[in-house]
Amino acid sequence: MTTDFAAALRPGPDTIDLTNDFTGRTAVVTGGASGIGNAIAVALASRGARVAIVDVRAEGAEAAAAALPAASTAQSDHVPSSHLGIGCDVTDEGSVARAVAAVTDAAGRIDVLVNCAGVALLAPAEDLDPGAWATTIDVNLTGTYRVAQAVGRHMLTAGYGRIVNIASQAAHVGIDGHAAYCASKAGVIGLTRVLALEWGGRGVTVNTVSPTVVLTDLGRGAWANEKGLRHQDEIPTGRFATPDEIAAAVLFLAGESSAMVNGADLRVDGGFTIR
Repeated sequence: MTTDFAAALRPGPDTIDLTNDFTGRTAVVTGGASGIGNAIAVALASRGARVAIVDVRAEGAEAAAAALPAASTAQSDHVPSSHLGIGCDVTDEGSVARAVAAVTDAAGRIDVLVNCAGVALLAPAEDLDPGAWATTIDVNLTGTYRVAQAVGRHMLTAGYGRIVNIASQAAHVGIDGHAAYCASKAGVIGLTRVLALEWGGRGVTVNTVSPTVVLTDLGRGAWANEKGLRHQDEIPTGRFATPDEIAAAVLFLAGESSAMVNGADLRVDGGFTIR
């Protein structure tokens, strides 16, 4: 018996959508009430997605959702007519389950998940409070897993999904005072690789974005000092990132044109970690 190897090759798509059009898609963004998460939510909404902003501050989530650009009117029957703002504590499994159920009840499915909820509790390693360590790991790493698991189950049933986890340059290099933060973000990359391995063959891709310092309100407050200027000079491009630059990377990984990108980490760090 002769095997037709050419016929056995699995074809890819005939065309690639390069427009980053999310019309008809539902996206969940954790930590979306402010900062990087909000920039991502705005970018997705501006390209047609119905966005569910999930944040520990329920009022902030609702206000941020109400302020998003109107989504495209060319939606499927199962996509809600307005954006959603949902309170959720990613350290609480029940809270995560309720938030995911609220989105699926309203939209019928979740196509895109961006895990952006996070904390940065910094101190020298010898002085780091055990509670600060536990909180950092629980929010940044375990919280990412809780939400990815809950949403991923729905995506696997649908046979389609894009998950983007926000990691950090701190996942790749040691940064003074960042013991818990570096550990949590390195864990996010490890988790992402396993999810990509397990889920990629079932229509769900999982990737990370690793930003440098981002000039959100919090970022400016934390780095507008001598230490910040020194760190800025360590970046080959000579500056920190803007929230929209992180959102642009997420849009690529969440869109149709990145279907063959799976288990990757996209560093948006101006080259800081190439040394």
